[in-house]
Amino acid sequence: MISTMVKQALSEDVGSGDITAELMDADTVVTATIITRESAVVCGVAWVNETFAQIDPRVKITWLVNDADRVIANQRLCSVTGSARSILTSERTVLNFLQLLSATATSTAQYVEKISHTSTCLLDTRKTLPLYREAQKYAVTCGGGQNHRMGLYDMFLIKENHIASCGSITAAVNKARFLYPDKKVEVEVETLTEYNEALEVKPDIIMLDNFSIPDIRLAVSQKNDAIKLEISGNVTLENIRDYAELGVDYISVGAITKHINAIDLSMRVHS
Repeated sequence: MISTMVKQALSEDVGSGDITAELMDADTVVTATIITRESAVVCGVAWVNETFAQIDPRVKITWLVNDADRVIANQRLCSVTGSARSILTSERTVLNFLQLLSATATSTAQYVEKISHTSTCLLDTRKTLPLYREAQKYAVTCGGGQNHRMGLYDMFLIKENHIASCGSITAAVNKARFLYPDKKVEVEVETLTEYNEALEVKPDIIMLDNFSIPDIRLAVSQKNDAIKLEISGNVTLENIRDYAELGVDYISVGAITKHINAIDLSMRVHS
């Protein structure tokens, strides 16, 4: 997966060749340092390594941090020694991977910290950048979160339109169990009436979509231990603690993969 992603990214950026890099002599060797301009949780080491390897396997990388490490502003992440042409051709792709994946890990860590005193787990969603699904979900784990389903193929998530098309929650869950008895089944509900129907048919997980705090509290009191409860919808850094303290098993947040700001990184060459 990483090799393919890097190959596509380099094809997009380098194309037929880096003409600016030709300004330097082919035998010029330099050392460069990547630093962060802000606090972050690091993610993307393997993508950086693969990018340099595909451009020039002779480039030597010395990492001073690992994925999931917390860093502060102006901290050095790694040093790179090799052909000036190779290093500068790799620079933008390297930083793009590192800043995006570190942003995802950092965003995740901010949410996880808010609920660390509870037993509630933070989950990601499928709201990822196209073709970055596996990479961003890996970044979520670096930030202390957990992965929800990877795609449409590994778990049922029965939502409003599925329920309407199948006729009822009961019909949808029973069909899911019949088709793929080894797959987990989750049902999204929008009212307490739907929640009570879901309880009767016993999916693995019930997602409470945009429930009020009083209704969530009631739902928690009514469930049995065999069914997990998940909260989703309008969860923010400001209110996630309140939701987690209600005793739900999971809170899923799309913002940790889609509402992110790239970490400010810089590469500096030292001749």
